[in-house]
Amino acid sequence: MDVRMMDAMSEDMMTVPGMDTMDMGLLQACLDACAACEQACAVCSTQMMDCAPACANCADMCNTMMRALLRMQGLTPASMMAMLDACIAMCQTCEDMCLPHAEMSEVCRMCAQACRACINACQALKESMAV
Repeated sequence: MDVRMMDAMSEDMMTVPGMDTMDMGLLQACLDACAACEQACAVCSTQMMDCAPACANCADMCNTMMRALLRMQGLTPASMMAMLDACIAMCQTCEDMCLPHAEMSEVCRMCAQACRACINACQALKESMAV
């Protein structure tokens, strides 16, 4: 995302009660991690393995998380925390389902890694909001 877009998002955030102190660097990292996870999960969901349904759900969750973060209006700190928790939980489920296949499937290994990165980014954003 370019600087102009981040500046516009920062301005929008200032109008959302409770969001005026959000760290834009952590927000960007979360958006990037959600995008990467969505892509990895979408690819992994096409595999004929038992992790496929979890991967499809995780891809959808990451996409929804990104859209909500980009829009911001209509969110409250509490609803954003709940969405971040849901994204973390779905990514954890997907990672848990993909890890057993990681040694035999490069796609599952990359999916599990993307899920872990998304978990970490969502957790960092969440922790920054709790301060």
